[in-house]
Amino acid sequence: MNQGIYIIANDRVTEQAIALLKSIRLYDPDTPIVMIPYNDQYQVIAELITQPYGVQIYEDLDFLDYISQLITKICGKDFFDRPNLLRKLACWFGSFDEFLYIDTDIIVFERIIDNLSYLKTYDFICCDYQHLGGINQIFRPKIFEIFTQEDIKDVFNSGFWGAKKSLISQKDLEDTFTFYASHPDYFYLLNSDQTVLNYLVLKKTSRRFNLVREPGQGMGNWAGSKHFQPQGNVLIDPKVNQPLKFLHWAGVPLKPGSPYWDIWKHYRYLGELIPDDKSLSAQTPQNVWQQMANKLRSVLGS
Repeated sequence: MNQGIYIIANDRVTEQAIALLKSIRLYDPDTPIVMIPYNDQYQVIAELITQPYGVQIYEDLDFLDYISQLITKICGKDFFDRPNLLRKLACWFGSFDEFLYIDTDIIVFERIIDNLSYLKTYDFICCDYQHLGGINQIFRPKIFEIFTQEDIKDVFNSGFWGAKKSLISQKDLEDTFTFYASHPDYFYLLNSDQTVLNYLVLKKTSRRFNLVREPGQGMGNWAGSKHFQPQGNVLIDPKVNQPLKFLHWAGVPLKPGSPYWDIWKHYRYLGELIPDDKSLSAQTPQNVWQQMANKLRSVLGS
């Protein structure tokens, strides 16, 4: 079975992507990783991550354009706030038969690909607590005309999930965007990729599983949770006395003083001299990226 990991990135999130990739490779040097370009500004990050971390660029760039064109054709140019996030839908049409998708503002603490073992029983997996209160960030109450209360218990955060390639077709994408455009009153539009992915998965899959429901597990993973405890270079959730699978800074800025900043910085600078927080605080993440991009462009002669 051909398994792998997808991320979506561009030059602007280079620092986050490197931290994620270093954490993945610390526990797993071999699993294939493919980067889906968020937009056309990805040449710098591609140069920095392809060889050192064994990352390949998504092969079918025309299919990424197809997704963008489909959104514009059906929904209009300004319907979504960040339409390029929907390029992660390309995971279902890439080279892996089974895959994990991971946002770049995540650090993993284990051989994360092993979680695809759940796909022996299920078609789709996630690992979060979005269902406890996050429905209002995804759907409006009218959604119960389509889904049951039981269905809605499977809402998920779109930053970490896994699935089988054969699950979704191009027609499913077209039908989803058509419904989405004609029924905006069903959706909370600000989190565009999250609303689309949740609708698509709830509509098209019945064999779904949230890993936090695994007996004896149930550890958290959101950086906004304050109770995690460091144990070496991983975090422990004392509520279940289990190490976290990963930590996700969803909606939490990654900068000096942020929750669990030292953990992120440890993984970002594995094998490198770790800068002090004062020097990092003096520069915004974008300025750091700009300096790195300019330096690399000067080397490449571009």
